[in-house]
Amino acid sequence: MFERFTKDARAVVTGAVEHAEGAGAGTVDAEHLLLALLDREASRSSFALAALGLAERKESVREALGEARRRAGLSQAEADALAGLGIDVAEIVARVEEVHGVGAMSGDRKDKGWWSGRRSFSREAKDTLERSLRIAVAHRDRHIGDEHILLALTARPGAPAEVLADHGVTNASLTRVLYGEGEAKAG
Repeated sequence: MFERFTKDARAVVTGAVEHAEGAGAGTVDAEHLLLALLDREASRSSFALAALGLAERKESVREALGEARRRAGLSQAEADALAGLGIDVAEIVARVEEVHGVGAMSGDRKDKGWWSGRRSFSREAKDTLERSLRIAVAHRDRHIGDEHILLALTARPGAPAEVLADHGVTNASLTRVLYGEGEAKAG
């Protein structure tokens, strides 16, 4: 599949691996793909994010992703659903961090001697990359670009989609910016 990726899409995958390594994460997750997309400049995804007003709010997105990671990757919607069952995720996070340190639920291993081998991709990240292929095919695009990865992140439930939506970036708004009003929705 990677032979169909554009230079920008490959840079996103490489950047995601670098974000995972920098965080000491054991796997490359969908949030790392989003962080790598936020780093991109002069690409279709960066154009789309700028057109939707996210260019000057990237740090806010990074902070929101960090908060979701502290909740072990739970989206705010998932935390709210658990609250409806009487489970206070914030309290659980506070107690775990009190005993094990800040970020203990994130799965990051900054304090551990992590080996320097290749990071594997989580199921969520793999699903995102597979969905980016389906989106490219649905739009009759010959190659998978970074914009398809961004669209895939907004098309599947989870913290990256929720954080983007909270910042005004949805699958529908991205599709409009990238393909105009007349295109069918993909994914």
